[in-house]
Amino acid sequence: MENSKIAERLEHLAALLEFQGANPFRLKAYRNGADAIRASSVSVAKALAEQQDLTAWAGVGTSVAEKCRELVNTGTLSQIDELEEEIPPTVLDLLRVPNLGPKKAAALFKELGIKDLSQLELACEQQKVRTLKGFGAKTEQTILEGVRIAALANQRMRISDADKVVRALREHLTNFSKLERYEFAGSYRRGKETVGDIDVLAVTADPSGLMDHFARYGALSSILARGETKMSIRLDTGFQVDLRVVPARSFGAALQYFTGSLTHNVELRHRAKLRQLKINEWGVFRVGSPAELVNDPQLDGWVAGVEESDVYSAVDLPWIDPKLREMRDEFIWADAAQLPRLVQTSDIRGDLHMHTTASDGENTLEEMVAAARQRGLHYIAITDHSQRVSVAGGLTPERLLRQWEEIDKLNQKLAGEFLVLKSIECDILEDGRMDLPDHVLAQADWVMASVHFGIKQTRDEITQRILGAIAHPSVSAISHPTGRLINRRPAYEVDIPAVIEHAAKHRKILELNSSPKRLDLDDLHVRMARLAGVPIVISTDAHSVENFENLRFGVQQAQRGGLTAKHVINTRSWADIKNWLNGEA
Repeated sequence: MENSKIAERLEHLAALLEFQGANPFRLKAYRNGADAIRASSVSVAKALAEQQDLTAWAGVGTSVAEKCRELVNTGTLSQIDELEEEIPPTVLDLLRVPNLGPKKAAALFKELGIKDLSQLELACEQQKVRTLKGFGAKTEQTILEGVRIAALANQRMRISDADKVVRALREHLTNFSKLERYEFAGSYRRGKETVGDIDVLAVTADPSGLMDHFARYGALSSILARGETKMSIRLDTGFQVDLRVVPARSFGAALQYFTGSLTHNVELRHRAKLRQLKINEWGVFRVGSPAELVNDPQLDGWVAGVEESDVYSAVDLPWIDPKLREMRDEFIWADAAQLPRLVQTSDIRGDLHMHTTASDGENTLEEMVAAARQRGLHYIAITDHSQRVSVAGGLTPERLLRQWEEIDKLNQKLAGEFLVLKSIECDILEDGRMDLPDHVLAQADWVMASVHFGIKQTRDEITQRILGAIAHPSVSAISHPTGRLINRRPAYEVDIPAVIEHAAKHRKILELNSSPKRLDLDDLHVRMARLAGVPIVISTDAHSVENFENLRFGVQQAQRGGLTAKHVINTRSWADIKNWLNGEA
C-alpha cells in the first residue's frame, strides 16, 4: 500500500473519531502521523517488511505505527469499518461546514437524522435546525450559508490538491511505454485556484492498452465510462479524471480546445470564421473543405493542429500562455504584439512573509534561513504574529525586540551573503489601531499589516481599518487583504478598489499570499492592482520549510493577473525595495 493511501486512511479515521468527539490529542496524533507518512520518501510497506521501527519516524507514535501495520497487512482498518457502521461516510461532509464542529454535527445526525449536506440545507430551509438545543435562528442561518460553501468545496478542489493528483497521474502514465505524448488541460492548466475535474489528452498507437493501464491507477475508485477514445474514472477522493486519446495531427488543437476558457475559445473561433477557417478539437480547417466536413485532419483542407502554436498562428496570433486565456487582456496584447513575459518563480529574489517557532511556525529561525538559502533566495522577512493572535503565540513588544536582536546577530554571521529582515505580521485591531506600539514598529525593516479578528464587521468598518493601516508610516504591505480561505471561508466585506487606490496614494504594497488555502489577492484583484500601478509582493506565508514550495501557486495566480517581474516588488533587491518604499525609486 502506498504512503499516500495510508495517510488518507489515517486522516479518514481522525475525521470519524472527531465526529464522535474523541480526544483532540488523539486526533492530532493521527493527523501528524498522516502528514509524516505522506512526506516521507521511504515506503511504509518496505520499512515494515524490513522490520524497521516506525516510531523512530518523527511524528509517528505507537498507535499510528500499529495502524500502518494493519493497513499494510490487510488493506483496511477494522476500526474504520466499525465506525462506518455507525456513521455513514456522507455525514463527514457536515464537518466541511464552517463553524459547525463535531458536537453540533453529531447532534444534527442523531436528533434529525441528517446524513449529508443536501439534507442539512433542507432542514435549515424548513427551520428544523433551530429547534435543537444549543442552536437557534441565527445559528441556523449561519449553517445554511456554510452549507453552500461546503457544497462548493465538494465540487472543486484547490489547485494544490489537483496538482498532487496530476503529479501522481504523470508518474503512472509515463510507465506506459506506447504513450507518444500527453498533457493535462482544463482549468488546471490555466492555473485556476480551484479545479472541478482533470482532462488528460494523449497520443498513442494503442488506445485500448493505454486505457487498461489507466484503469490500474492506484487511487481509482470506479470507472464511470469507457469508449474507444475516451475514458472517465472517479478517484477515491471523489475527483473525476477524463482521458482522451486524440490523433497526433490533432493534439495541439485538442489541447487548445480543452484548455479553454470558453470565452477565450469563442473569440478565437470568431477570428477563424473571419478568415474562412474553422477551429475545433480536431484542428484548423478551411470552411467547406473535405477535411472540415468530417473533421478529418488527414483530408484536404486541414490547415493546422499538431501544435497549439500552429492553431494560433493560423489566425495570425502568437501563442498565448494558458494562464492568460480568460478573455481579459490577452487578445489586446496579442494584436499589438505586446504579450508580456509573465513573472516566473525564478524571478523571485526574496520571501517577505513567513513564521517560525516563535509564533505558530514549525521551524526555527535558523532552519527557515537555511531552507531559503537552499532555494536560492537572497533575503527573507521573519513575520511572526503580533500579540493579538495569542492562539498562535503572537509576540509581545518585548519578545519581538528580543527576536530582532537574534536576527541582528545572525546577520553578522551571514556577513552579507544573505539578509534576514526584522519584521512582523502586525494585526490591525478591531478599533483600527495597530497591535504594537509605534516606537516598536518604527524599528522594523518590513511590516505587514493584517486582519485576523473582527471579520464580521461591516464593509465600511473593515475597509477603514485597512485604509488606516495603509496610511501608517511604518506599514510596508497589507497581507492577505480579503481574508478568504478557499472553500472554507468567504472574503470578509472589504472595498478592495478603495484599498488599491489608497495603496497607490500612500506608496504601499499589497500581498498575493501563495498559501493554496488563501491565494489572496485573487487574480482579478491582482489585475486591478496592476492597472492601478500598485506593486504586489508574492509571499509564501510559510509556516514550515516545506511551505516554500507554495511560491509557485502564488506565481501562477500572478500570471493569471498578467503580472510581469516589474509588477512584483520582491523580484528586486532589498535595497531597491527599501528605496521604493522611501519614495526614492
